[in-house]
Amino acid sequence: MESQITLEEITIEVVRKRVKNLNLTVRPPHGEVRISAPRRASLAEIHEFARSKLEWIRKHRERIREQANRPPRDRPPRRSYVPGESLDVWGTSYPLAVAEHRGATSVDLSRERLLLRVRPGSTIETRRAAVDAWYRDQVRAAVPDLLQRWEPRLGVKVAGFQVRRMKTRWGSCTPARRTIRLNSELAARPPDHLEYILVHELVHLLEPSHNARFYALMDSHLPDWRERKEALERRG
Repeated sequence: MESQITLEEITIEVVRKRVKNLNLTVRPPHGEVRISAPRRASLAEIHEFARSKLEWIRKHRERIREQANRPPRDRPPRRSYVPGESLDVWGTSYPLAVAEHRGATSVDLSRERLLLRVRPGSTIETRRAAVDAWYRDQVRAAVPDLLQRWEPRLGVKVAGFQVRRMKTRWGSCTPARRTIRLNSELAARPPDHLEYILVHELVHLLEPSHNARFYALMDSHLPDWRERKEALERRG
């Protein structure tokens, strides 16, 4: 027999089974909460048990939902930065051309290709660093227009933003400092993925936790955020 209880903003599924004790689980990918309860347990007993675990529930829901906003660790891009390799820029793949010269390292994008200029004998690490820096510049250049659009809509104002390559997250926010950080690899994804991550972090200035209010704000201001999130995760 199944039922639900609501504890503050959290809906908890109650499943009565042939078990001796109350058992609590928080399940991925969205942090659904379930209590397995003995058939003889009263509703008041279940409520009291859930309330005693409230902080634990919130902590684990936060961790699970943050995990959904992280790039997969087991599928990192394996790039060699050699001619003919494809690199993505704002969701479009371009063949990489490499030109050796004595000048400074640079990256230029045209309609046909992504041109990487490097010194003779450059290593993969040097080429990766050049592309990473160029990706950072692309995201930095795109963010101000998005902030100009979204800060008034949400009624927030960031104190600053950073763009850097991050191994485990697409973005993060420090509400106390009103700062956000964005993954430079977003320059490889379609522009609406960057917008989704930016809005996600801006909403954290209004609601630091991934709770019902946070998701209600996301639904209100960016109704298709779930589709964007799923597309970002599929691209890996």
